[in-house]
Amino acid sequence: MSILNLATYLPKQCGIATFSKDLRDNLQLSGRRVQIAAVSDEEYSYDYPAEVILELRQHHVEDYELTARLINTNPEIDLLIVQHEYGIYGGADGEYVLNLVNRLRKPFLVVAHTVLPQPSTNQLRVLKELAGQASAVVCMSTRSARLLSSVFSVPAEKLFIIHHGVPVFPKQDREALKQLYGLQGNKIITTFGLIGPGKGLENGIRAISRILTRHPRVHYLIVGQTHPMLLKREGESYRDMLKNLIDELNLKGRVSFVNRFLSLEELGDYLSMSDIYLSPYPNMNQAVSGTMAFALGCGRAIVSTPYEYALEMLQGGKRGVLALSPRPDHLAAALTRVLDDEQVQAGLERSAERMGKRMLWPYVAEQYGLLAERVAPRLRRDQLLAR
Repeated sequence: MSILNLATYLPKQCGIATFSKDLRDNLQLSGRRVQIAAVSDEEYSYDYPAEVILELRQHHVEDYELTARLINTNPEIDLLIVQHEYGIYGGADGEYVLNLVNRLRKPFLVVAHTVLPQPSTNQLRVLKELAGQASAVVCMSTRSARLLSSVFSVPAEKLFIIHHGVPVFPKQDREALKQLYGLQGNKIITTFGLIGPGKGLENGIRAISRILTRHPRVHYLIVGQTHPMLLKREGESYRDMLKNLIDELNLKGRVSFVNRFLSLEELGDYLSMSDIYLSPYPNMNQAVSGTMAFALGCGRAIVSTPYEYALEMLQGGKRGVLALSPRPDHLAAALTRVLDDEQVQAGLERSAERMGKRMLWPYVAEQYGLLAERVAPRLRRDQLLAR
């Protein structure tokens, strides 16, 4: 089985690029051959690794058509995996990807990272047409599967739920890590990921200001650099706004930034030292959160706004505490519930760890591999010659 994965790819810094890299590496370890067709933006130049055999320019429609021809004529490619998110492909709502699949003569499966309950007319058309032509459609939650069926008319027999994969983080001593990073004696609350408007970090900061009287040793870590595309357009305006808010609320020394794109080892350190992982996203329609998946994989207690993915993964509060809304006072109340009781924190960590074991990349990649073999069994040369 030889697979080509179509998506953004490292060293581009985005969640789907990281997902594609992790999926590729773990499929390779399971004995499948995986190469990459990388979707590149024009703002940056990327030094791709050897597994990238094709590069598409995001906003050049002819590149999609050419890629389809190259896939069709390459006997070493049995199956295409299309990582789908509206923003990574060119055209209105990423519609250029349809120019590729409309010309494809090989099977493909779609991984749906964004499943909207109320898509625009064109968003509905793009994903519905993409899913309609696919041999299989993968989503990462039961709620997303229901939407794909009811809103996007994907037949049940095409739908497969496979969890967002997470790395195998080594077990580490929390207090020793706090000591190593100069944060000893603190209760660490962490949010990580590429920073930009829409992440709700201002609400998280305001929530911290509301709990300090009761829990004065709380320290909020905002881990991650500003999204590269936002940085190119607007510079650090969003981060500067957050810094001004920290000053306004007198939170200097209680909130700090780790402003860089972390290696997995560093990310494992920050998650492992955390007492609470805070997911303050204000968009209640968010179908997937790779950062929450990582926190579950690391067995952290989680406090989150009640967006779609959180509602399912935290199961109404069994694996984390759901705030009533993204409002700072509601986030503060949820954080306080965990900080007030070490037994609550310990119970949430045990539940998260149990769930996280089912999301580790070796297990998740094997599910992708089995699905790939199911929808695209290889027609080997000896079978062809026997005809």
